[in-house]
Amino acid sequence: MIMSQKIYTKTGDKGTTSLIGGTKVLKSDLRIEAYGTVDELNSHVGLCRDLLTDESSKKVLWEIQDRLFTIGSSLACDPEKEPKMKIPDLKEDDVVFLEKEIDRMNEVLSEMKNFILPGGHPAVSHLHIARCVCRRAERCCVRLQENEKEDSMIIKYLNRLSDYLFVLARYASHLLGAEEIPWKPRVRDKINNIN
Repeated sequence: MIMSQKIYTKTGDKGTTSLIGGTKVLKSDLRIEAYGTVDELNSHVGLCRDLLTDESSKKVLWEIQDRLFTIGSSLACDPEKEPKMKIPDLKEDDVVFLEKEIDRMNEVLSEMKNFILPGGHPAVSHLHIARCVCRRAERCCVRLQENEKEDSMIIKYLNRLSDYLFVLARYASHLLGAEEIPWKPRVRDKINNIN
């Protein structure tokens, strides 16, 4: 008989948590912020996968979720102890994979002549939210790199992933027959604004 482990341990009730390797840090630590944001991103990607109907895109998003767990495990590890531990890592091939997917989708998309507003379909909107969270995760990792030597492959992957999510939002819009909403900036009437 398998016993389930309790989800609550009460060890974090005083605002601290442990990194992989046992090092205690405050929950406000930048490392915790970084891997928490990657976890948030992973949840958004999962929602996008559930909303999309294109099987090829869903499969790619599943792969991305796996890579995000890889990133999360690296960020959750004490950097001084990580070399001695068996933590999965990112490879240049993971970035190349995203670039090939971006190129594949761009082949069928019309040229962008305007900035576009997020929206047009719930799946498209959620992909844009995931893109924004991805950019925030990237910013967290850049700040982390300022304080300690963080793996630049993580930043490179997150940078390319945000590009991928933007193109996937456009691609999903194309497949769903949803209209892209161009941003039409409001220009002030200079004549009326002269004092």
